[in-house]
Amino acid sequence: MKKIITLCFIMLPCLFMQAQTYKEWVHKADSCYTAKNYKLSVSYYDKAFKIEQKSWSDLYNASCSASMAGQHKKAFKWLNLSIDNGYENMAHIKIDEDLKHLHSEKQWNKTIEKLQKKLDVIGANYDKALEKQLAEIYTEDQEIRGEFMNVYRATKPDKKKIDSIGKIMERKDSINLIKVMKILDERGWLGKNVVGTQGNQTLFLVIQHADLQYQQKYLPMMREAVKNGNANPGNLAYLEDRVALREGKKQIYGSQSSKNKKTGKICIAPMIDPDNVDKRRAEVGLGTMAEYATKLNIEWNLEEYKKELAETEKLENTKP
Repeated sequence: MKKIITLCFIMLPCLFMQAQTYKEWVHKADSCYTAKNYKLSVSYYDKAFKIEQKSWSDLYNASCSASMAGQHKKAFKWLNLSIDNGYENMAHIKIDEDLKHLHSEKQWNKTIEKLQKKLDVIGANYDKALEKQLAEIYTEDQEIRGEFMNVYRATKPDKKKIDSIGKIMERKDSINLIKVMKILDERGWLGKNVVGTQGNQTLFLVIQHADLQYQQKYLPMMREAVKNGNANPGNLAYLEDRVALREGKKQIYGSQSSKNKKTGKICIAPMIDPDNVDKRRAEVGLGTMAEYATKLNIEWNLEEYKKELAETEKLENTKP
């Protein structure tokens, strides 16, 4: 018995070190992706996946990096592993700009067929009509945002084009909101057991992109849905933060960014108790602030953030 206990004590630190190392490699890979250094991103994902290949989201993101780096064989390998490990979003995979380089390859159709077969098994008892409607809404919601971000992030953004796409996005959002409100008002916040993971995500996205009055109306419903296992706690955190900021309060989970009025840089919007934000994020299944900030191409330094937050509050309090 003593030998077994001793062995456990030896193994646990090793496992911990591996987990930490995996996160570090993924963090570096994400940073390189954000910086558009796709080849280096792929090399870091390679190192991470030598440790483990369990996270469908990391595998999917790695596939995107590989696709953008022109490493199609590796992109398909990781994309298929992502599907094996839980990826289910058919609408997204079809419109993801990062993966469009793969569409002309023979393996693309095979990968889509593989995902569809998986979804057919999982969704045997779904409300098919509603699932289809929500998939269409998801595509409308995300496709226009992808187009908007491509123009917005261009080296020389075209303001007229940004404004034009923005108006189209607003119109699409209003139409999608009407459809989703009808679903929510008639049937409540449906779980993934009824409309699938993608459909459930769509309900959140449309409300997240709605005006404050509608967010306030459906926030209590989403809170109840999370309690009942019918909505994602991480998604709720995003909605809680957006509503709080729109109401003039501080956010809780640090999910929302804003422009620093003094420096003009994009930063994490004001939040309560920054020291414990990672603990709060972990409770709802979100990664650390450092990991999240990397995806937003924002430098995260807790002490600097608290200092800037204090300065901002001081300025706000001294306004006439």
